Amino acid sequence: MLDVNRLRVLVAVARLSSVTAAAQELRYAQPSVSHHLQRLEAETGSKLTQRAGRGIRLTDAGRMLAARAEEILARLEAAEAELAAYAGLRAGRVRLAAFPSALSTIVARAAASLLAEHPAIELRLIEAEPPEAVRLLRAGEVDIALLFAYENPTTGEDSVLEADDENDLRRVSLLREPTYLITRKGAGGRTLADFAGQRWVGGCERCRAHLLRACARVGFVPDIRIFTDDYVAVQSLVAAGLGVATLPALALAAQQHPEVRAMPLPHHDRQVVAAVHGRAPDPPATAALLGHLVAAGTVSRSVFPARPAGGTGTASEV
Repeated sequence: MLDVNRLRVLVAVARLSSVTAAAQELRYAQPSVSHHLQRLEAETGSKLTQRAGRGIRLTDAGRMLAARAEEILARLEAAEAELAAYAGLRAGRVRLAAFPSALSTIVARAAASLLAEHPAIELRLIEAEPPEAVRLLRAGEVDIALLFAYENPTTGEDSVLEADDENDLRRVSLLREPTYLITRKGAGGRTLADFAGQRWVGGCERCRAHLLRACARVGFVPDIRIFTDDYVAVQSLVAAGLGVATLPALALAAQQHPEVRAMPLPHHDRQVVAAVHGRAPDPPATAALLGHLVAAGTVSRSVFPARPAGGTGTASEV
């Protein structure tokens, strides 16, 4: 079997046309390079080099072997890189903070596929709304934070992610999800304005802020009587006739109460992103989970109902 180090010497000599230059590049003594070439000729039974003035050049057999040697060395380097990444995944740890509706949908799907592919990874999941998730990320307590930003119904652009929109965070887009108007089945009305006089159930701080902006745009201030981040509780309260609400698509994908009506609101989408601290490349386990999150986001988008066309603040039932 051919010796890999001797093949590496042959490739260097072929590229540099000099034993001296090859020795300098490889950090070998010049006699050592000559010895490797002689041993390689003995192993192959072929003359591989010949003198050319003060330099050296390869014979036809030498050029053929050098070309193959380049391929062999490249494949070996690729294999070493893949093994290093695999070893990193085997010994890797990745920690993720996510808001509840993402945790029970795209994160659950991504985590399951990650561990099926790399069962030795140590995976930790933490429930946290975006401000807390950013704090954990900056404190080094998690490696990935899932965040969201609502679309501004006036401009169509994403709302600023406030304190988590700093330059030290790198964001990977996962999906854009519609927002739904949630009412009791059989309730009349199809727009936000139709429920101006009703009680409302408010979600997390950011969701309430978006609800206030959306309602203000159509001319009223919602009477928020109940405050809860629990999307299951929100639907149960609405089903009991205690108010109306808005919920993002992921919350409904996780669980939808049979006694509520969900109508997508156009121009009220929110962007879901995965944030990491610092520049790429990420550690192997972090990079692997990011890849699975992107894939899970694609799957989630495919099952969202189609959004109605046109009409700010109007909704069509799903």
